[in-house]
Amino acid sequence: MKIKLNPSIEHHTLVAIIIALWAFLFSILGRPFEHGYMDLKIWLKVSTLFSLSFFLTYFIVAVIQNRLFHVFKKWNIFHEVLVYFFLHTMYIALTYFLYRSTLIKGIYNFSEYFFKISINIIFIVTPIIIVARKYTIKLLNKTQEDKITVKGDNKLDILIIKPSDLICISNAQNYVEIFYLEKDELQSKLIRSSLKKILTDFNFLMQVHRSHLINPHHFKSWKDSNTITLSKIDLPVSKSYKSNLLDL
Repeated sequence: MKIKLNPSIEHHTLVAIIIALWAFLFSILGRPFEHGYMDLKIWLKVSTLFSLSFFLTYFIVAVIQNRLFHVFKKWNIFHEVLVYFFLHTMYIALTYFLYRSTLIKGIYNFSEYFFKISINIIFIVTPIIIVARKYTIKLLNKTQEDKITVKGDNKLDILIIKPSDLICISNAQNYVEIFYLEKDELQSKLIRSSLKKILTDFNFLMQVHRSHLINPHHFKSWKDSNTITLSKIDLPVSKSYKSNLLDL
């Protein structure tokens, strides 16, 4: 089942910061590692490390999911479950290491720690993560309504447009040719850059050919088995990228 993902590392870093702050407050108030012998000063250090552990694990997950999304060009339930599995596994490992350190001197072995502490944390924090990840979709939609700036290698190579006006980008030797709408008329501009850089900068684009990127928003239909029709322009599709379009 295909689902929507905001692959932006920046947006998910914001999620990591917010939930890390929540984790700090939860740790201070709930004291999940407490065994009755730590004063407030020590517990402040513990809570700080507790929240930093979550920030680190979620940030790593944000980077990994961004790479996966650019490789597969799609996101489904399996990918999403994999994210949660990796996030919780890495977080449990980091916090258990902290728990058994000289700072906390935890008395539970890993099995006891998992069932008495980690399970409770997972049940509490997972719904918050789900809501936060859904919020990033709203951030993505909002970003796509704002204007984007396409910059080339030269200072004068610049184009500022709405993402919804961008139709496609094609390779032109050492340049890329950007096709976009202006007052419903097809326009184009050459900028000294590469498709690889453009795709990295604007992850809402989709590669359909080694020489072409498209904005899926402008996909209209298949003209034939190897050609697609976009808004006011047709483009070839290579076999290696065909599956990306078939999943739209």
